[in-house]
Amino acid sequence: MKYLLYLAIIFLSAMIVANILGKFRLPEVTGYLICGVILGPSLLGIIPKDYLKDFEILSTVALSFIAFNIGSEMDLNSLKALGTKIIIITFFEAFMAFVSVFTVMIISGQSMVFALVLGAISSATAPAATLMVIKQYRAKGPLVDTLMPVVALDDAFCIMIFGIASTLATNLLAGSSLDIFHMVLLPILEIIAALVLGLVLGVLSSIITKRLKNQLEVTMYVIALIFIQTFISDKFNLSSLLMIMAFGVTLSNTTTKKSSIINALQGVQGPLYLLFFTLSGADLDFSVFKNVGLVAILYVFARAFGKFIGAKIGCDITKSNPKVSKYLGFTLFPQAGVAIGLSLIAQNIIPGSQGSEIRAIVLAGVVIYELLGPLITKTALIKAGEIQTEKL
Repeated sequence: MKYLLYLAIIFLSAMIVANILGKFRLPEVTGYLICGVILGPSLLGIIPKDYLKDFEILSTVALSFIAFNIGSEMDLNSLKALGTKIIIITFFEAFMAFVSVFTVMIISGQSMVFALVLGAISSATAPAATLMVIKQYRAKGPLVDTLMPVVALDDAFCIMIFGIASTLATNLLAGSSLDIFHMVLLPILEIIAALVLGLVLGVLSSIITKRLKNQLEVTMYVIALIFIQTFISDKFNLSSLLMIMAFGVTLSNTTTKKSSIINALQGVQGPLYLLFFTLSGADLDFSVFKNVGLVAILYVFARAFGKFIGAKIGCDITKSNPKVSKYLGFTLFPQAGVAIGLSLIAQNIIPGSQGSEIRAIVLAGVVIYELLGPLITKTALIKAGEIQTEKL
């Protein structure tokens, strides 16, 4: 029964901390993260580390709901208007993060294998904190219209970059020839499979939702489909973010009940987001800094530089709105779930201390990015004129 007590503590504490920090105009997500840090093993230890592992299912569910939310709020007409711009911008912001981190790691004396894998992980961007800031302040405008699909597609590019880099690293360690299937074809097949499954389920669900009688039935149906896709993605090693986002985009843009679909999760989103970010904060381990030190700091700055420059290059090539070109890079700093998952894979495929160091560096980066990223995102949206100051 202690789990119920810990959940009660999380809800009450996060609400109080978020309200206190809100007086200083900090985003709610920052309050939740800081509350988690306070409650977790790094500080007070009110929620023991063993219990945090048992709460992972809640974080997984919350991330799936976040993916659906991102997809369901994308308008196909807007996406068509942006066209190939989004693909170009996303490619450059992801690829330049990889190039920047890879280059800095080589210059700092790290091995080729180390630099390849860490560089690939750096391309990942976490959509959850960004979405939370957008929703809290009801931000809207060209920057938000570009940002939403970019963070949605970022996962696909990250998977491809990591697939190529990790295969190169594995072959370098083994001294064997390049495995094109595992390096390029497998990541592409996994991405296509996730997108196609999400699209097919979205089309089928569009037909089914026409027969549902009321908002409650729509809500229950959507929740069931999100759970099913989360299971499928885990079972077949596919990206749940991509699959569920594709499902959300397809369903919301093909159904006759779009408002019902968008409103389906309104009642559960707030508590789930609070749990997700508070548990994420509790799971942040500040002790990793003493193990990686300077290299972690180099990683944080190199990745931020790569994201910013890459976004600007992509925006300039596509002749995007000047405000989008100027501020988009600042909104892409948050990093969490996907990066942590890839760091675990890196730890398993790279023997010795290098794998453990990569994981420690990524975790240290997550601590910094998750605490500072939402505030930087909020500031960029204000500067771009997409958050009205009276809503602060």
